[in-house]
Amino acid sequence: MSYIIIMIVFDSSTLILLAKIEMLELFISNYKGRLLIPEMVRAEVCIKGKEETPLITRLITENKIEVIKIGHGGAIKKLMEDFNIEAGEAEALLLSVQEGAAAIATDDRNAIRASKFLKLEFITAITVLIRAFEKGLIDMSAAVIKLQKLQSVGRYSKAIIDDAMRQIKEG
Repeated sequence: MSYIIIMIVFDSSTLILLAKIEMLELFISNYKGRLLIPEMVRAEVCIKGKEETPLITRLITENKIEVIKIGHGGAIKKLMEDFNIEAGEAEALLLSVQEGAAAIATDDRNAIRASKFLKLEFITAITVLIRAFEKGLIDMSAAVIKLQKLQSVGRYSKAIIDDAMRQIKEG
């Protein structure tokens, strides 16, 4: 008998955004699969002095987020050049493909474009927020406050924020 292991690969943007709106631990505690990040993402998110660093470092230390080393071959460089993305996003994309991840968590516009091209499912911090609300993990007022914080710390268009707000208000 074989078991399917569900996993999500995170890039820096979504990890940081979820940490900033205090949704990262809630997501992890309610997700039953594996959460992976490549080495480069760990380097990008564990920067001394950043507000989210202690939380993310602790989650890595507790093995709630697994750090996976992947080769820095030509594939990473090609992804960076083809999609105008940084090394962390390129490693996360490559890791998603190599591990057969259910999705990549990214809020980076170019990484989302690359995900679509590579036919990878993707989720964003807003997706996580809306799903948490739909599942009753947070109430409407908390969802609205967290969305407003995402609007202030993230790089979202007004249309994306308005659509997310509509989804929350319509329940």
